[in-house]
Amino acid sequence: MSPFARLFLLFALVPLVELYLLIQVGLRIGAVPTILLVLITASVGAAMMRHQGLQTWAQVQTATARGELPAVPLLEGLCLLVAGALLLTPGFFTDTLGFLLLVPELRRRLIRRYLHRLDAHMRAATGTGPRGRQPPRGDRGGRIIEGEFEHRDRD
Repeated sequence: MSPFARLFLLFALVPLVELYLLIQVGLRIGAVPTILLVLITASVGAAMMRHQGLQTWAQVQTATARGELPAVPLLEGLCLLVAGALLLTPGFFTDTLGFLLLVPELRRRLIRRYLHRLDAHMRAATGTGPRGRQPPRGDRGGRIIEGEFEHRDRD
C-alpha cells in the first residue's frame, strides 16, 4: 500500500473511530461527563507529557555534555511531541494512543524497533554486512586490492 493511501486511510478512519467512541461513551454516561472526561484526559496527558519532556531534555543535555550523540533521547522527544498532539486531539482513541506513547518502556521498545528497521534498511541500501564490512563477493579467487584509477583517452 502506498504512503498516500495509508495517510488517506488514517485521516478517514481515525475521525470515524473517534466519533463512534464519543457517541457510545456519551450514550452510556451522558454528554457532559463525556466532555469532562475528554478535557480531563487532555489535561492529565499534557501534564505527564511536560514532566517526561523535561526529563528527556535533561537526558539530551547530559549526553551532549559527554560528547555523545543523543539519538535515542531525541527520538523519545519526538515520540512525546506526537503523544502531546494525540492527547490534545479530542477523543478517546487518540488519547489512548497518546497515553501509550507516554509509557517509557513501550516508547523505548518502539524506538529500538524503529532503529533496528532503519539499520536493516541502510544495510540493504548500502550493501554492507555487519559492522560496516562489505559482504563476500562470491568465489572469484584471488585478493581484492583497494585503489584508485583514472581513465585517460588515447590521442
